[in-house]
This record gives sequence, C-alpha cells and structure tokens, in this order.
Amino acid sequence: MPYVNIRITREGATAAQKAELIEGVTQLLQDVLGKNRSTTFVIIDEVDTDNWGVGGEPVTKLRAAANAARGET
Repeated sequence: MPYVNIRITREGATAAQKAELIEGVTQLLQDVLGKNRSTTFVIIDEVDTDNWGVGGEPVTKLRAAANAARGET
C-alpha cells in the first residue's frame, strides 16, 4: 500500500494540476513497481510560503527579492 506525500508551496496550483499529479504518481507506481492503483495513496500538502524556508530565508522574502530584482511588484 504505497503512500506518497507531495509538498508544494501554496501559490496557485489548480485542481486540475493536482489531479494530474495524483494520476501521474499513481500510474508511475503501477508501471514501475506493479502497485495496485486502488491501494495507492497520494497526498498533496500545500504550505504557505511564509512557512517554507530555503537558505535561512522564508520563500515569501526570497520571491519578493527576486521580483524586485526583475522590476516586478
């Protein structure tokens, strides 16, 4: 009984995109490992960018700095 946990930042992944991830991961486990689709669990956790850090900085701050560097607001 495979359990796959996907964590992404909460930045607008659509329901269709999440459904595609669920289907794709399920199919991959079936194709590669022969796992039963009906007992494969795929969970998608969306995390606020304030709660996700890289290199000691919150992603919110990193994205703001990158946008400012490109002249975006």
